[in-house]
Amino acid sequence: MPDRLAGKRVVVTDAAEFMGPDIVSLFREEGAEVIADTSDLCAPGRCVSLIANAGHVDVLMVNLASGNNNFSVLDTGDETLDAMFARMVRPLHQLTRAVLPQMIERRRGKIIVVGSASGMRGQPKRGVYSAARMAQHGYVRSVGVEVAPHGVNVLATGQTFVENPSYFPADYQVTEEFRQRLRGLPAGRLSTGREAAMFLLALAGPETDWLFGQVFAYAGGWVV
Repeated sequence: MPDRLAGKRVVVTDAAEFMGPDIVSLFREEGAEVIADTSDLCAPGRCVSLIANAGHVDVLMVNLASGNNNFSVLDTGDETLDAMFARMVRPLHQLTRAVLPQMIERRRGKIIVVGSASGMRGQPKRGVYSAARMAQHGYVRSVGVEVAPHGVNVLATGQTFVENPSYFPADYQVTEEFRQRLRGLPAGRLSTGREAAMFLLALAGPETDWLFGQVFAYAGGWVV
């Protein structure tokens, strides 16, 4: 189905990080008018102004990335916890609150959270990051069923082992740590960023009009 997003306006957050570059590229190929935002969403009022300036939004792609996420629980202070939730959870809520009124009024719209599989399976030294990512999933499940009667689809992915500049860049893929992690992956290889973006494109398309509040694992068999 060529140009499956023709006439749609899509906002992509953190457009230069995580899945941003691949989403922007593919969605533009598919005919969308993409607003590729790279601003600091932790800045006061920024989430609200982003949506206000965008105007009509058909699809909101909440793509959020963090920096270092490898912390032992004993070395994790409250400031680290607060910063992670401020980066990964608060913008999700603020963006959703800002865009929902127009979508509810039209009885149509999609909010897609590009999430992580971290937390869907226990890992050492990922407690704070996993907690923030699972908070995203819990938010999607709850808000998704709340706004379902209004025709708005809120969905999320739980991905890992996908090529992207934030978590699996090329220089990391040549390390021994990466090779050891890959041995435990049933797929035996990373997903390309484009493959993952194609899955996100399907979530943003009409095929998911009947789906609400669901989280889809995209992890090469690492979680099922």
